[in-house]
Amino acid sequence: MWHEILVAGALMLVLEGLLPILNPKMFKQMMLSASQMTEQQLRWTGIISMVIGAIAIYILKH
Repeated sequence: MWHEILVAGALMLVLEGLLPILNPKMFKQMMLSASQMTEQQLRWTGIISMVIGAIAIYILKH
């Protein structure tokens, strides 16, 4: 189980690194936008991302 968690974490880092490589200007704009969001907006963004990710994992596993 730990192996799968570490592989998932490594894959997340690879995927997160794609945007700054492919479009650094857009990445900077996204980071600027995120820094101007309220804490509540950031939390909801995180919750929505987690739910979408969990649903995607469930669909892919079944």
